[in-house]
Amino acid sequence: MKDSFQPALKEVLKSEGGYVNHPLDPGGATNKGITQKTYDAFRGAHKQSVKLITDAEVASIYKARYWDAVKGDQLPAGLDYAVFDFAVNSGPARSAHFLQTVLGVSPDGSIGPKTLQAVLSSDVPSVIRKLCQSRLAWLKLLKTWSTFGKGWERRATSVQAIALQWASRAPTAPSVPQATPV
Repeated sequence: MKDSFQPALKEVLKSEGGYVNHPLDPGGATNKGITQKTYDAFRGAHKQSVKLITDAEVASIYKARYWDAVKGDQLPAGLDYAVFDFAVNSGPARSAHFLQTVLGVSPDGSIGPKTLQAVLSSDVPSVIRKLCQSRLAWLKLLKTWSTFGKGWERRATSVQAIALQWASRAPTAPSVPQATPV
């Protein structure tokens, strides 16, 4: 079984950076990509500033709320990272919806058996390219594009390049040796 979560998380954190509280960011106060609202929900009654989030908490939140939500462990190498990063940036349901649209599956925003079956019969590099291009086209429509667009474009371009690289290194099914004529 593949274990892509940690490498994918490492890449996501490169994009997310540290603490920010940009007045035009609808997420508000954020640290390592985790909003204060998400952190409060994670900590329950033991709320504290997102500035104090630990690496273990970051990993736990990303695993449960984003990676598992988009079935990262069940997606092929490369596509797992592209779908995960999109989920972190724009929400798991949106990421799943865009993936389903690219695959030609009826989009409901939740990755289930039909979506996973469509992934298995797809050309993964092509799906990665289409997903990242669709993501970027959608981001360009957002009212905050003028403020955050350059960073989003760099991120989408980088995600596509890394995802394609990971997909190209993924093991393929072993070929069956052909019998040689006697």
